[in-house]
Amino acid sequence: MPLRIEDYALIGDCETAALVGCDGSIDWLCFPRFDSDACFAALLGGPEHGRWRIAPAGEVTAVRRRYRGDTLILETELETAEGVVRLIDFMPLRHGRRTVVRVVEGSSGSVRMKMELVVRFDYGRTVPWMKRLPDNALRAISGPHSLVFRSPVESQGRDLTTVSEFVVGEGDRVPFVLSYEASHLPPPGPVDFEGELAETEHAWLEWCSQCPYEGPWRDAVVRSLITIKALTYGPTGGIVAAPTTSLPEAVGGARNWDYRFCWLRDATFTILSLLNAGYRHEAEAWADWLLRAIAGLGSQVQPLYGVAGERRVHEYEIDWLPGFMGSRPVRIGNAAYHQLQLDIFGWAMDALHCARSYGLNLAEAGWDMQKEMLRNLEELWREPDEGIWEVRSEPQHFVHSKVMCWVAFDRAIDACERFGLEGPHEHWRQIRDTIHAEVCERGFDKTVGAFVQAYGAPHLDAAALLIPIVGFLPPDDPRVLSTTAAIERELMRDGYVLRYDTDRSDDGLPPGEGAFLACTFWLADNMILQNRQDDARQLFERLLELRNDVGLLSEQYDSVNARQCGNFPQAFSHFALIDTAYNFASAQGTARQAARQ
Repeated sequence: MPLRIEDYALIGDCETAALVGCDGSIDWLCFPRFDSDACFAALLGGPEHGRWRIAPAGEVTAVRRRYRGDTLILETELETAEGVVRLIDFMPLRHGRRTVVRVVEGSSGSVRMKMELVVRFDYGRTVPWMKRLPDNALRAISGPHSLVFRSPVESQGRDLTTVSEFVVGEGDRVPFVLSYEASHLPPPGPVDFEGELAETEHAWLEWCSQCPYEGPWRDAVVRSLITIKALTYGPTGGIVAAPTTSLPEAVGGARNWDYRFCWLRDATFTILSLLNAGYRHEAEAWADWLLRAIAGLGSQVQPLYGVAGERRVHEYEIDWLPGFMGSRPVRIGNAAYHQLQLDIFGWAMDALHCARSYGLNLAEAGWDMQKEMLRNLEELWREPDEGIWEVRSEPQHFVHSKVMCWVAFDRAIDACERFGLEGPHEHWRQIRDTIHAEVCERGFDKTVGAFVQAYGAPHLDAAALLIPIVGFLPPDDPRVLSTTAAIERELMRDGYVLRYDTDRSDDGLPPGEGAFLACTFWLADNMILQNRQDDARQLFERLLELRNDVGLLSEQYDSVNARQCGNFPQAFSHFALIDTAYNFASAQGTARQAARQ
């Protein structure tokens, strides 16, 4: 029986991450970065495409999982007729190492165990050369990559798989360590697994202790913050949207994308979540990444970048992987990087304005780059674009895109008036007011009674829920109220919000996807702003119930089949969870309030 997306848990070291199944198998791991080629790709295929499984040799009768307190150390308890074992999985925070540590701990009885290590570089395509080292470690080499496997348990090769069989009794602790190094360098040495475990636990607990949130959903907020920290590429401060590629928005469908990159649309959500939670250092690192990524001509700003700010992330398909539960194609890279998405200008300007309002240290050239972006946007804002949802059909005049163009000029005007920055603010005011008038005239469909997806198109779009959140109109404006009501009436399925109706859209893709979790959190935010606290609380708590057993959310939810879908775990969903939790405490969260004062 194949695992569902929610059957996985995340471990990581703030440079890459792995997905561990509830069956004890690591089915996804990319070394040395989030966007590197996977050496375990069974998530998108089968065991033959690479995995690392440690599990009882006999039947498992019960599985219980948890993270060890406020850490990213995963504990999976596997119960059998012979006894109970605990599998402890973690990745030490780098310190120059690239390592996965797995410890089998006997809880009761005497349990026969089996370990199977199937290394397949290049997304499951390449079988490595296996070499035994003098200290009995095993090194797998292929091209530029190598992995070194160490354990006190003897192993042997069998059908291109490294296999170990052993018995764990009560109180036993058996380590297995897998370390990455470039193949032209000496192999990494042994790891003190007990010391690394203690150090990793201390580091996560210390980091989480900085969070001041003490509301009713603290566990959910902290787990979301840990997830976002785990999706952060430490050397640069960039945050990937997810650590996976091609997990389907609908099982068996073709809406399968690579999300191992950094999107500008996440910029404001990132800043707000981190600042609300007291993580100033991480917020500054993200703002610095943002400024470095967009540096240059305003005409060269793009929707997404690599974790170090790389601009070219060409998309291609690999045909040797059958996809998650047969969901094809499997895509590497993301062609949306060269799309025109006008909303990114607004998100970038809003994020940097929040950072400045909160007193973060921005590079001296930051304001000059922002003005350069506005000079370009002044020429572009009247153009059609591909929009926030990155449609692969003809560009349209998306309402959300125009709203975010308004945000870009609005924040620039405020920066001049509040911080004394130099700029043609009266000229910007004229553009801002022109955009506002046009959106209200052409973006609101009186027949539908709502702001629609695009000019002249009567279809709804959940991105309209952001209109009061970004301050385009007040939350009690009749047009906002009627738009919220229309989305609740037309885009909700089984209590959750679709981002738009894919069955009626002309986005250039096959129909079908789950409810979009971030959009559903935005609906809760609108309810809060409209003083519908009870409705918002019920919706928020229903969303929390969708988290898997260790508190993780993917991008979407398939209410028909009661399963998570889309790339996992999804930063966008966890950002939205944090923001909504804080919005209950103060109408728009402390960071956004600071930006408006």
